[in-house]
Amino acid sequence: MTNNIQLSNDVKKIIVVEDDYSIRSFLKEALEDMQYSVCVAENGERALKIILENPVDLIISDLKMPVMTGMELLNKVMEFENPPGFILISAFGTIEEAVKSVQIGAYDFVTKPFTITDIENRLNRFFDFQHLKKENKELKKEILNQKKFNKIIGQSKAISQIFDKINLVLPSDATVLISGESGTGKELVAQLIVEGSKRKECKYIQVNCAAIPENLMESTMFGYMKGAFTGALKTTEGMFHEADGGTLLLDEISEIPVTMQAKLLRVLQENQIIRVGNNKHENIDVRIIATSNRNLPELIKDGNFREDLYYRLNIFPIEVPPLRDRLEDMPLLAGHFLQNFKDKYNYPNISISKNAMLKLEEYDWPGNIRQLQNSIERGVLLTGGTSDLKAEHILLTGNTHTSSDSALFNGNITIGNLEREAIFATLRRTKNNRTRAAKVLDITVRTLRNKLNLYKEQNILPKEFLIE
Repeated sequence: MTNNIQLSNDVKKIIVVEDDYSIRSFLKEALEDMQYSVCVAENGERALKIILENPVDLIISDLKMPVMTGMELLNKVMEFENPPGFILISAFGTIEEAVKSVQIGAYDFVTKPFTITDIENRLNRFFDFQHLKKENKELKKEILNQKKFNKIIGQSKAISQIFDKINLVLPSDATVLISGESGTGKELVAQLIVEGSKRKECKYIQVNCAAIPENLMESTMFGYMKGAFTGALKTTEGMFHEADGGTLLLDEISEIPVTMQAKLLRVLQENQIIRVGNNKHENIDVRIIATSNRNLPELIKDGNFREDLYYRLNIFPIEVPPLRDRLEDMPLLAGHFLQNFKDKYNYPNISISKNAMLKLEEYDWPGNIRQLQNSIERGVLLTGGTSDLKAEHILLTGNTHTSSDSALFNGNITIGNLEREAIFATLRRTKNNRTRAAKVLDITVRTLRNKLNLYKEQNILPKEFLIE
């Protein structure tokens, strides 16, 4: 019997498949001395059972074994979605088969007799090769994302998650609901989904639901028959007809009247529409993407949005974060817009000053990316092309992160308490992002961490700032 051990996750995992007990034990002991996590099996069939329960990074298998040979095991493993590495051990008389195994997918083969040094060298080369493959895959993904998603500027975790979700939904025709505040770039996300989908060569129709009068909503969406109402002089197609075979963006879906929501739900469920003034169903093939800057679950509670329609739209949700939650992208965004407006107004020699960037990073940005773009353009114009973009060129309304805490300066607070409250206020404004808070406070992250540890020891650190 072989031992089926639970393999750890912090070291490379190897299974040795060998019918000769002495070789099997010798390899196990030697590999464990090299700090690998090792289990063993006496034939391919037993090894396959172990691998299915405990995935491994590498299989070292003899070629000739009873029950299931090494070649048969290799063929089985190559059917896995992500097959582990495979090194075959062969005798001199089976070199031809060993070469064939490499053609099938094995990384390498070792001929008997072999030394532990030879095995160790091959393992080092294999894992170095795997590391390079991983780095190359990640690099290709990053390059692909940069090319594919060049309309969305950012490298923050929040934006990376948006890219990941877009990549997941691209191969499908699933209905997508994109939510987020005004100005966050919901339409850009929709456009990226369309451009990467299998319908990218088909029609892409965008409908602003908020701009359609309630009494024209149904005829605009589904079309109408001649004579259906006063002024209906000819049979007309609606937006769903225009988008047939392609994609229809229902922008600001929350603004559709409740009476119309039931009809839209029926269309989404049945893929059929009925023109106004007709009772005949017409089949349509339309992929739906919807956006909303309002909280649909709250609208459902208030009776202003149908719950069944919400669940039908919310098959694949994507939430676009507000700018204040991704301020680490500010240098990239500001630099991008600055370059655009430098080119537009032929001001080639201006750049953003440190104080201007700090002012941009301290603001709440209620208008999000759209507001930032407008602020940068206005600032560029105010420079006249004769100076860098400075803080005084950034004209903002409302409060920055720190200005709302001016009430602390009431003449009745100690320096220590003032410092503590400033730290707490800044952490709240930066969503407990210590790196960003330290930058706003003009201290090092280490200093901030030491201050928080001190407050924790004094039992005056609010739970919201604890990091487990």
